[in-house]
Amino acid sequence: MTGQDLALNRIWYPVLRSDALGEGPISVPLLDEKIVLFRTKQGVHAFRDLCIHRGVPLSLGKVAGDELVCAYHGWRYNGCGQCTRIPSLSADQAIPAKARAFAYACREARGIIWVCPGSPEGAHPLVDAALEEGCKQICMGPYAIRAAGPRVIENFLDISHFMFVHEGLLGDGAFPEIEDYRVREEEGVIRSDEIAVYQPDPDGTGRGVYSRYVYEIHHPFCAAFTKRTGGTGEFMGLYLALLPEADNQSTAFMVMERNYLLEEPDEVFIRFQDLLIEQDRLMLENQKPELLPLDLQAELHLKCDRISIAYRQKLREWGVTFGTD
Repeated sequence: MTGQDLALNRIWYPVLRSDALGEGPISVPLLDEKIVLFRTKQGVHAFRDLCIHRGVPLSLGKVAGDELVCAYHGWRYNGCGQCTRIPSLSADQAIPAKARAFAYACREARGIIWVCPGSPEGAHPLVDAALEEGCKQICMGPYAIRAAGPRVIENFLDISHFMFVHEGLLGDGAFPEIEDYRVREEEGVIRSDEIAVYQPDPDGTGRGVYSRYVYEIHHPFCAAFTKRTGGTGEFMGLYLALLPEADNQSTAFMVMERNYLLEEPDEVFIRFQDLLIEQDRLMLENQKPELLPLDLQAELHLKCDRISIAYRQKLREWGVTFGTD
């Protein structure tokens, strides 16, 4: 999987909401391949969606006795991928050592199932970190978007579109200027200075506030921002984690943390994020070129694009070609 982009094999990807799996099996795409998810008493598991015997998708099978059973010839695999039974063999015949499913690292965290194609490197803010103290969490999505993953991440990092794509909600066209800011890298995380912006209704509750955003880039397909509201102590963190299915197809999972309006129904915030995604979708699915250009000369950049520039430079440093040009 992704032999060319080795950096992409070392990070966690959100592949499914935990409440969508049940026992399984369910097939999901990841980086132009199919993986199968299923659940046993030991937890969740992810294999390449392929039986080694005759190449039938394992997702066509079933879970029985805490094992995944291939629909074609009944081969059974345990959670580690080892084949434990081949019905066509007599009891005294040994199962070939090669009779294994290709297993991926798989974990559940924050209400999402995560898969890493190789050996995970570095901390992931949603897989390895606990919820911010005093905050409530909401898991939003998944949102299928017909766009390259790097384009979706860069749109999330772009504060200057608030006043136009999300006018009346995240921005006001009468206040389009973005103050200059700096970007730095700290312990592997790219982080912006605080960026102040007036927002008529930044979270769907109908309250206009001046917010201060700090943007973060954690991985090629994971970004976040924290937002503090001056004088109130209100804090909100929003994470975007992408499942890159193909060069021009992505699924977005979003996790919100907040320490205010804790009694407000989750649906208020979910409906608001649904609206914002639809507004962004119109831009993302019509953007040209479809793949994100890593050559900084290919598009015009301004000071307000510093975080986007840093993202493109980091993608080049990581050696990411998936979804880029």
